[in-house]
Amino acid sequence: MAIETVGVVGAGQMGNGIAHVMALAGYDVLLNDVDQDAIDRALETVEKNLDRQVTREKITAAERDAALSRIKPTLRLADLGQTDLVIEAATERESVKQAIFDELLPHLKPETILTSNTSSISITRLASRTDRPEKFMGFHFMNPVPVMQLVELIRGIATDQATYKACLEVVNKLGKTAAPAEDFPAFIVNRILMPMINEAVYTLYEGVGSVKSIDESMKLGANHPMGPLELADFIGLDTCLAIMNVLHDGLADTKYRPCPLLTKYVEAGWLGRKTGRGFYDYRGDEPVPTR
Repeated sequence: MAIETVGVVGAGQMGNGIAHVMALAGYDVLLNDVDQDAIDRALETVEKNLDRQVTREKITAAERDAALSRIKPTLRLADLGQTDLVIEAATERESVKQAIFDELLPHLKPETILTSNTSSISITRLASRTDRPEKFMGFHFMNPVPVMQLVELIRGIATDQATYKACLEVVNKLGKTAAPAEDFPAFIVNRILMPMINEAVYTLYEGVGSVKSIDESMKLGANHPMGPLELADFIGLDTCLAIMNVLHDGLADTKYRPCPLLTKYVEAGWLGRKTGRGFYDYRGDEPVPTR
């Protein structure tokens, strides 16, 4: 089927980025959230990021204006029912995602493709709760969405070839690169990335190095653009912990056991940049290591 309209569930960091790139590629976008303030912040962020692209001469002012005109906000999840493609980009908790799909299903067109931006949860299991497992798949963007080139496309056991091809065509129209991934816990990127971050937290927990020395070692010694603890703060420590729990539970291997220090930071509400504190304290002019 030809996809012309896209519904995005969740106006957070991932949702507003997905709305941004979809609208810029010419799709009409309905952006949904339960919180009007979240939608307002998302629209401000999209406009600011589009302005930055104009300043850097990546796009024209006319392209920016056209993209902004294609994004329509809504507090009603049912409004997304008439779109051709729905991308769920809510928090990384399976119960939340299932509740969204349960509420959305009665309003969907029969041909609508339903997808999740989950970074770790089983696509097959999410699809089994819907009336269209053959039209359900994982559509995992990387953060920040307007900048990162990769999109993981994950088929569940029931996903049909027509659905995969339709989503692949969307990725190509966005000018991004698709990485087909099998439906295993955390897929490709996070299967590799999260254990590295978790090991960096263990390295801190065991006193092998400080926050600064660990991050500088990986930046200068392995040529990483961002240290693993800085990256964890950027992603969100709650998200990192959720993915490690999915890996640990799904693969039943002790090497995926979340570091107790990561759990402690999450319990303290120190989730990284979004809360002002994580492995760094962001409340001053410059980030300061917390350990």
